[in-house]
Amino acid sequence: MLTSYTIAVIGGTGPQGKGLGYRFARHGHTVVLGSRSAEKAVPVAEEVAARLTGVDGAGAVSGAANAEAVAQADVVLLAVPWDGHDELVGSLDLAGKTVISCVNPLAFDKRGAHGAVVDAGEGSAAEHAQQLAPEATVVGAFHNVSAVHLWGEYDYLDEDVLVVGDVVEAKQVAQDLAVAVTSRRGIDAGKLRLARVLEPLTAVLISVNRKYKVNSGLRISGLEGIER
Repeated sequence: MLTSYTIAVIGGTGPQGKGLGYRFARHGHTVVLGSRSAEKAVPVAEEVAARLTGVDGAGAVSGAANAEAVAQADVVLLAVPWDGHDELVGSLDLAGKTVISCVNPLAFDKRGAHGAVVDAGEGSAAEHAQQLAPEATVVGAFHNVSAVHLWGEYDYLDEDVLVVGDVVEAKQVAQDLAVAVTSRRGIDAGKLRLARVLEPLTAVLISVNRKYKVNSGLRISGLEGIER
């Protein structure tokens, strides 16, 4: 039996945050969708809760201003745009929390999507979050999961969640939460610095989606029968 968490989703009114919040609550976790104002968060939480009507074992979903959402939670998911990321994360009291970043610093031009260069290539959104909240434990996960599929009618997504971080216990929290999305635990993919690879990889998936008119994801082969 996996642990049940109370999760604050910061950026919970956006497609990625709302979709992940829905998946977590569907699997029995308590979810607080955070936004800059409770007035914006509450209607989205009501939309998610309404969709969970009749789902056995679903967790409660509520909406709150970001600071209040964080105060209620054991786990904080950052699903916010890169623009304004540092200001927002720096304003939150994340001390003692397990923080999961799925933030993707991306840029777009006439040639399509590409990864924004962070700290001359030696940084990432997840690492920025850890620097801004040194008393929290930050991991990176859920970067490459399609928001369209998260809010879709699928029971589970046929893909894997890659988790990076420097603290095993914190990575295990994100691996547990991946079960709500894919029906299997996430994959421990290494240290937090590898978020520098995972975050811009989303641009590759965007390119695939544009070419083939799909919503693609990642699946890692060779792990069948291996405990994660």
